[in-house]
Amino acid sequence: MVFQPTRGDLPARFGPGIPNVPPIGPATIDADVYRDAERYERERIQILNRSWQIICRSEQIANPGDFHVWEGHGENIVITRREDGGLSGFHNVCQHRGARIVPESGTGARRFTCRWHNWAYDAEGNVTGVPDRPDFDKKVLAGLCAPGLDLGEWGGWVWAVLAGPGVAGPLEDWIAPEVAADLGAFRMEDMKLVEKVEWEVDVNWKVAIDAFSEYYHAQALHEMGGKDAKDARHSTTHVYGRNAMYFVPFLGGLEDLQRTLDHTAHTVCNYLLFPTAVANCQALHTQLWRAVPLSVNKTRFEAWELRYETDDPEYLRQIDFWWEMYKAVVQQDVDEWVDVAATAQSSAYRQNIFSDRECILTHFHRVCDDILAGGDGLGLEPEAVAVSQEQ
Repeated sequence: MVFQPTRGDLPARFGPGIPNVPPIGPATIDADVYRDAERYERERIQILNRSWQIICRSEQIANPGDFHVWEGHGENIVITRREDGGLSGFHNVCQHRGARIVPESGTGARRFTCRWHNWAYDAEGNVTGVPDRPDFDKKVLAGLCAPGLDLGEWGGWVWAVLAGPGVAGPLEDWIAPEVAADLGAFRMEDMKLVEKVEWEVDVNWKVAIDAFSEYYHAQALHEMGGKDAKDARHSTTHVYGRNAMYFVPFLGGLEDLQRTLDHTAHTVCNYLLFPTAVANCQALHTQLWRAVPLSVNKTRFEAWELRYETDDPEYLRQIDFWWEMYKAVVQQDVDEWVDVAATAQSSAYRQNIFSDRECILTHFHRVCDDILAGGDGLGLEPEAVAVSQEQ
């Protein structure tokens, strides 16, 4: 039997007393947020490197000796599954002359050797082998290692903080306990990767995060039908810490939602995982949308499809059908970014205007601004409305 997510004892996300949107309000932001190269460099160091970010699925490095190489926003890392089942990782940069140590992901690693001069490293990044060692300064080689990472696993994903241990705090606190509990109802750790699709697009990474943090574009770009568009007006948005979530009644599910208040069964559940990922969950399957910044105006956009593990042929047929549909929908978003890129440097492009229903975008950018100003991105959400969980 295929697992069916349910709200259980989670707080009600719809119902009497629950507003459609938190009191964040409409906003505008300057266009340079998306195109200023100096700002991007600050984002790279202060936001991206110092945040918990999803790297890969745990199943991709399931066995001891499996390792995964990841590259993004000027950084290159390698993460290895240890014999004890834990993770080790370090920046994939040889401390001798700066070459990449490990060129691609693989299995069966005991140690890593830079092919340029055969310097060897263990799974923690410690330098364990130096040809002609006596020719080097002993003090320089003593304790030499490639910088390490903070690593964790949650929801079947491998996460990392590139700036190193202790910088971002505990992983579940970073996600926000409320978001972790709600998203946890879908048990992503029990799901399997169906496919990962990538595009390289000529837009700033925040363009992609904005696009998948609102549904306002669905009626026009994705030709959402009249009834679905009307039902979507009942969507609700919730903001916690640096993150947020919104719930959209989908494909005639509004009446069932209003009757049961089970958002996991009758809505598309969308979770912004600051800074670079959005989980898009339905009762049957889940997608993860991931923006990997490459430069101020270039992004690797990833779409991951997850399904529950089963041999039920009808379930698998449905997943194949919906995933092909979702890929076509995402392609529409990617194609639209060509129009965004075409005017990015225009003198007529001065600002973005967000409605009150695009409040997740407003909150996301306020968190970015706060971190760039030296804050931690917390305390910016409006006070939550207290609603009985028994609804």
